[in-house]
Amino acid sequence: MKAWSFSTDSHPRAERAQAWREAMNRLGLPVEGLSDAEPASASVVCLASPLGIEFALVEAGAQAISGRLSGQPAAVWLAVLLGGAATLVTDDLAEALVPGDIAYGPTGQAAALRLETRCRLMFVRAPRVALDHRLITPVSLRVGRLQAATGVTHILSGLLRATAEGLEDLTVDQLRPVELALTEFLAICLAEGGAATDVLGANAGAPTAHLQRLCQTIETLLPDPDLSLRRVADEEGVSPRYVQKLFASADETFSHYLRTRRLERCRTDLASPQHARLSISEICFRWGFNGSAHFSRAFRDQYGMSPREFRQGAAA
Repeated sequence: MKAWSFSTDSHPRAERAQAWREAMNRLGLPVEGLSDAEPASASVVCLASPLGIEFALVEAGAQAISGRLSGQPAAVWLAVLLGGAATLVTDDLAEALVPGDIAYGPTGQAAALRLETRCRLMFVRAPRVALDHRLITPVSLRVGRLQAATGVTHILSGLLRATAEGLEDLTVDQLRPVELALTEFLAICLAEGGAATDVLGANAGAPTAHLQRLCQTIETLLPDPDLSLRRVADEEGVSPRYVQKLFASADETFSHYLRTRRLERCRTDLASPQHARLSISEICFRWGFNGSAHFSRAFRDQYGMSPREFRQGAAA
């Protein structure tokens, strides 16, 4: 699957502002302060990774990109300023960004990225389901800024800037190493910045760090319908009993964790416009379920509604 792209240049001038609003709404990025009379040329290139992380390269004139649309799955958003002048605004702060800086926050918290001039940005939306395997307990996030001058943030910023340059020519499969690196660097950056707590790997002991690696291994093998406890143990070079003990230390079991991760992946796909053309059966098989009937029962038990009902509600 190649990137989805949009440009206001393909629309009559009188329709460009509304077309741009609709395109950004599709990405869950509502805009404000856009001139209907003389809207500046604007474009977006978007590609979703196998883990459901959305990468969107946006080029647009002065306007405010505020919050995210309601009803979206819980996620963490990033905005890397590639060029231009922008300000991150919340109820408590107004911080100017310089190229390379990363603004971030959780969906559901009020924030706006005010583009002061024509800007080029890389927006990333990482569903919480794509990050939970890096967390012991849910992160406590607030809106903030990561300065790209030094350290791990400099590396993360460079990774995202390089991805932005080649986004239009990348395929979904080529994004896999990017998304894996992104989740690692993001967890470290948020932990070091005090934005998140209980991040696996940050001051974690050896058993906790090993559980992190096990969860990452499981994440890469989720589509395999025959994935088993022994397979994961073999991949990590440990005994199945040791794997069971690691999960027990976190009040979890392998089978429950595996089912929950698969259900969360399916739920994310069902809510994503990027996967609207996939049938419910295709989505459940995509994440390792052996049958649609079993998947539907498990989904209803977990979320209190059928996959079809959830998809219809998300679309509405």
